[in-house]
Amino acid sequence: MQQHTITTAQRLLNLYRQEHVIEGGWAAVNEVFLRESEDENVMSALANLPTGAKLVKHIKNLRAGKTPLNSIENDLLPYGGMMFGSDTERSLNTEEINELKIALDKFETTPKGLAAIKALPFIQRFGNDWINDIRHILADNNEMLTKLDIVSRTDKAYRTWDLAQKLISEPLTERSRAKIQADMLEFETYLPMFGDTGKEILSKLRSSISTL
Repeated sequence: MQQHTITTAQRLLNLYRQEHVIEGGWAAVNEVFLRESEDENVMSALANLPTGAKLVKHIKNLRAGKTPLNSIENDLLPYGGMMFGSDTERSLNTEEINELKIALDKFETTPKGLAAIKALPFIQRFGNDWINDIRHILADNNEMLTKLDIVSRTDKAYRTWDLAQKLISEPLTERSRAKIQADMLEFETYLPMFGDTGKEILSKLRSSISTL
């Protein structure tokens, strides 16, 4: 039991340190922090790990409602917030913020809607990790963050759809079976958004990993 507690604490600390490369950013990892730190033994184990005290404080802020579920206080950022490049690289000017606000207000949850957002010049500047970079820039704007989360979920849904289509169209191998099993939670989360067709694909994926 003690080893399980230490392993859980270390995994949470790894998530904390790697948030900048995790799909969904703080909104995703904060849910994991709250769910898997309910055991106070995990919190005690965290406090004894390097930089774990900062994560303990962050989790307590989340529990108290002091910190929004899609954010973190600046002074509790891992590595002092230095993982994201220079302030210039991570900044948007007033005109760009206004343009992004308009784009988010008009956003439609379709491939065309996603393409319109990704075509914005300042979005392309951030590369593949643009959602997490923009999320950090908008950390104090809850209204825009809420709309950005819709974009993020839509983007993830279509990428999950594409992956599912690819997996069921190819011969089943041990590697693809392992991939399906590892990503099953995401398939179960996003494929039902595509109606009966998505549910049918989900059923095929489930069958592929239940067959010996």
